[in-house]
Amino acid sequence: MDVNAISSLMRPIVQRHPRGANARVLLTSVFGPYAQDDEYGSRAINPMELFHNQVTREQGEFSPRRFHGSWGIRMIQANISASCTVLDFPTRETFVRELKANRYDVVGISSIAVNVGKVREMCRLVREVLPHAAIVVGGHVTSFPEIERDIDADHIVRGEGIAWMREYLGEAPDAPIKHPVLSSGFGLRIMGIGLPNLDYATAVIIPSVGCPMGCNFCTTSAFFGGKGNVINFFSTGEELFRVMEEAETVLQTKSFSIMDENFLLNRRRAMELLDLMRQKKKSWSLHVFSSANAIQKYTYEELLELGIASLWIGLESPRAEYVKLRDVDTLHLTKELQQHGIVLMGSTIIGLEHHTPQNIREEIEHAVAHNTDYHQFMLYSPGPGTEFYRKLEQQGRVLDIDPADGHGQFAFHFEHEAISREDSKKYLDLAFRLDFEKNGPSLFRMIRTNFQGWKRHRNHPNQRVRERFRRDILSLRYVYPPLLWAMERRLENEENPGASQVRALRKEMEGEFGSPTVMATRMLGPLLQWISHREKKRLERGWTYEPPTFLVRNNWPHKKTAGLG
Repeated sequence: MDVNAISSLMRPIVQRHPRGANARVLLTSVFGPYAQDDEYGSRAINPMELFHNQVTREQGEFSPRRFHGSWGIRMIQANISASCTVLDFPTRETFVRELKANRYDVVGISSIAVNVGKVREMCRLVREVLPHAAIVVGGHVTSFPEIERDIDADHIVRGEGIAWMREYLGEAPDAPIKHPVLSSGFGLRIMGIGLPNLDYATAVIIPSVGCPMGCNFCTTSAFFGGKGNVINFFSTGEELFRVMEEAETVLQTKSFSIMDENFLLNRRRAMELLDLMRQKKKSWSLHVFSSANAIQKYTYEELLELGIASLWIGLESPRAEYVKLRDVDTLHLTKELQQHGIVLMGSTIIGLEHHTPQNIREEIEHAVAHNTDYHQFMLYSPGPGTEFYRKLEQQGRVLDIDPADGHGQFAFHFEHEAISREDSKKYLDLAFRLDFEKNGPSLFRMIRTNFQGWKRHRNHPNQRVRERFRRDILSLRYVYPPLLWAMERRLENEENPGASQVRALRKEMEGEFGSPTVMATRMLGPLLQWISHREKKRLERGWTYEPPTFLVRNNWPHKKTAGLG
């Protein structure tokens, strides 16, 4: 279903703002800090870094560190004609300063559910500083059933916000979507080494929101209409190709992070995109989300030609009844994908309804046995608005806890039939720990998969595929082997058995690339080892990373735009 069709089905009648498109609009994310305990709901255990929060948090200095911007409010900003500022990752002080510096008519606040305390405080501050301004709150925080009573906002926007904001400002809600040029992330650090030149190397593309699979715990699917619904901003491969081509030109990139809950499920659109990539001879790298059953709709040659470089794939449980896993041998599938050089992010839920103290370790070990390059572990959590939440609420099993602790990386916030809240954290920690102990650092696994793909496809008969794998040659020759050397020594010092796996890969790469690689390894390896040791000590002392504040103005007279690309 495209955005025009779904607008008439889901969007309530919106009362227009008195100033219409002449209104001055501020769109903001919630204020920091984000990796420290504070009075408004931040939690040290729940940092803003996706990988270190949910994927590699037990990997210490080997955990990749990176931030990702608030793309949703950037999308809204690009699709209204009003003068609009986006304030991303503000401090409480910079938020107040921006309110005072510009007489905004509309203040839009976007947030996930755990930050409801910060949204409440930001609404209070707006009332204090700009009492005339209309407050609009959107994002997953609006899924709370009684959010209208919990915060002082004029409008609560549930679901897709572009059409709502357009209508509120008196503009055509169903006009074509304009996709801003967005970068995937910033602040990249690997083993304590900042890599600023790679910050904007990947463009973000958002073809749609929602997921038609509709898993019962999925907040994203529930937020955008539930099972069977998806809102397509770009319904055809041709539309998507034009957006990607613009981003390629502006950012000088060939790498794209496709933020679509199940990109490969829409085979028609994907194959239309592939046809245009073939016609225009585009050798692009795509990083996508996909369900296991959707991946099986494609041949490996089609995946390679599409440029699928990494896949985020749900591996909830061998006993789960989710359609996306039905009749799929996930152990075989993941191994084959990696052999083709496709980096995998597995995702496993801890504490499903059939889990018990007697079977949960076996299920964790099954997940770890996939040996994916990265593995996300999350507690089974009843996000407000989901089918799972409604079921538990009817049964009286939702616990009365601080929403700030309901992020899925701490402890259950519902009464599980077999596992206590205290034990849920123990099993979650066990999953992260076993994955690290048995499979080694994710950075090592990613390098191994890239090397496998390069060996297999560097002489591929298709020039576009061949070009994509050959783009990795400098990293494979001169960057990864020194990193592996440093990683190997760090693991040896801690008597970690993973050191032998890392050593074997390093030696294989040195044998493949010869003396220049050996020299680079011997020269850079000790330096990288020292830097990673310093990072380890910093982290042990409680060091945390916080994103800087970004400010982006659009349609703003006499002022320059600054911020994320």
